[in-house]
Amino acid sequence: MILIPLAVALPLIAAALLAGLRPVLPRLLGDATAIAAAVATTAILATLTMLSARHGTMVYWFGGWHPDHGVALGIAFAVDPFGAATATTGAVLTTGALVFAWRYFDSLGTLFPTLILVFLAGVAGYTLSGDLFTIFVFFEVMSTCAYALTGYKIEGPSLMGALAFAIINTLGAILLLWGIALLYGRFGALNLSQLGRAVSAVGHPDAALVAALALMATGFLTKAAVLPFQFWHADADAVAPTPVCLLISSVMAPLGLVGLARVYWTVFAGALPPTGGAWIILLWLGGGTALLGAVLSLRQRHLKRLLAFTTIGHVGMMLSGLATGVAGGLGGMLLYLAADGLAIGALFLAVGIVLHRLGSVDIPEIHGRGGEMQWAALLFVLGALALAAIPPFGTFEGKAGMEDGLSAAGPLASAVLPWVFVLCSGCTSAAVLSAAARIFLGWGPAPADEDAPTSEDGAETKQGAERTPLPLKLAPSLLLALCLALGVTPGLRSAANAAAGRFLDTSGYRAAVLDSKPTGLLSLAPATSLWPSAPSVAASLLLALLVTALIVVRGNIPQALRRLAELVGAPARLLEQLHSGDVEDYAAWLALGAVTLGVGFLLAV
Repeated sequence: MILIPLAVALPLIAAALLAGLRPVLPRLLGDATAIAAAVATTAILATLTMLSARHGTMVYWFGGWHPDHGVALGIAFAVDPFGAATATTGAVLTTGALVFAWRYFDSLGTLFPTLILVFLAGVAGYTLSGDLFTIFVFFEVMSTCAYALTGYKIEGPSLMGALAFAIINTLGAILLLWGIALLYGRFGALNLSQLGRAVSAVGHPDAALVAALALMATGFLTKAAVLPFQFWHADADAVAPTPVCLLISSVMAPLGLVGLARVYWTVFAGALPPTGGAWIILLWLGGGTALLGAVLSLRQRHLKRLLAFTTIGHVGMMLSGLATGVAGGLGGMLLYLAADGLAIGALFLAVGIVLHRLGSVDIPEIHGRGGEMQWAALLFVLGALALAAIPPFGTFEGKAGMEDGLSAAGPLASAVLPWVFVLCSGCTSAAVLSAAARIFLGWGPAPADEDAPTSEDGAETKQGAERTPLPLKLAPSLLLALCLALGVTPGLRSAANAAAGRFLDTSGYRAAVLDSKPTGLLSLAPATSLWPSAPSVAASLLLALLVTALIVVRGNIPQALRRLAELVGAPARLLEQLHSGDVEDYAAWLALGAVTLGVGFLLAV
């Protein structure tokens, strides 16, 4: 049991040591300490994942304050396979960011790895917490570190992206806190399990419960960059140091969905059933977000913004998988969260290699200049194939599981959303493939044919380097290797579905937390056959290759096809213009989205 609090304490202790010894600690020793602490934390979380799968949900009460007759007296960490697996994924990605940063920055000091270790502690605490306010605290610890890290190496006009990130997410956090306050004022409890029993006893939902859910959903969806709360995301990634982009896109955004899932299923599911009602809104909201990310990723000339919109699209797919409300869809979402996070994280680090060698990530500016960067080119191609969700990458298994889950979401969703997934996977893969073709092969229109640059690259690393240090190659390569391993490990999808089934067993979770009753072993039911996903895979890959070809040879395509592309591109230009960079505009969209979500939930129930 000591491993449970140690998952949070270890990175915090290491961060405190780095901060306290900052004036005298050599950089090499500080980086080595941070990496060792991250690796150890990853090992602890992986061990907790396996132990919880074998022995059931494990509960640790701080200070020994155990429940009394179903009333929580203290703060608990409740470790189930779903939460522990997401924490392990976050720890692996954070370790990758630290390894990459080791030789990426010219002058770094110990403050950067200190902030990343505190971020890691926030990830572990957030995913393991069984208390609503503790979840909020750790998510804000994670977010505050991300704000500071985003502005770590930038100044001047570029700082506005970091400010938009901080301001919009702080507004979302305030709404989340208001939702927590509504529940606490109504039921006088903060423990998730105790709140779940109290809400279930209410029976039919009232306006206060729906308002609390809408406020909390807004807070979590803002962190996840879901439509219409996504405006801050591309601006933040465009200016953040490359290792920080990995943390924002591959760790923090997906964890917003994990928090929403945990709170909904544990607290609200007894009064607001997932079949139909409010949950159907989130199902289609995920589809809309996937379309938005797919379309706008194709319009980006800045590599970090391209991957930011890719993240938005894939988060939308995960939200739809989550909203199916069945173990197959949620298990697919869990597997996709891990594999897609590894793939996008590897691509961000590959972009860092390009910036390190060429001094820019603006595609027209570096057109044809990457001919000697074969390793980075290989990373781009493999990452793009992973985004297309083709076997043997783990994204294929996860996407197949989410598509299977859609069959339980109604005939319309099962008919439409799988093709939305195809469009999102194919277009985001094409955006990366076409960028690689132009950068590393010199294909496509010359820089003179492009518009004026739209963004600046911060001087975050030594630009124009003649060679790529080994850690810069090693970190993204390991992440892609892990993404591949998730796709070829036997029985992993069945284990993910079993973990999702345990996650959906809210009565068992509550009994483990409040009554100390064991939840038993995971039931590893065989996963659904993958063959129904074969047409989806073929369509995604074909679409990716076709769109890539159209982008690369767009000056030579037939006139009729060019007019069709212009017709389709008109709405995309409008959507892109809405990402104005103005914080006031983004705040207005957040307010409109919160009100719309609340009204939609009220009408749905």
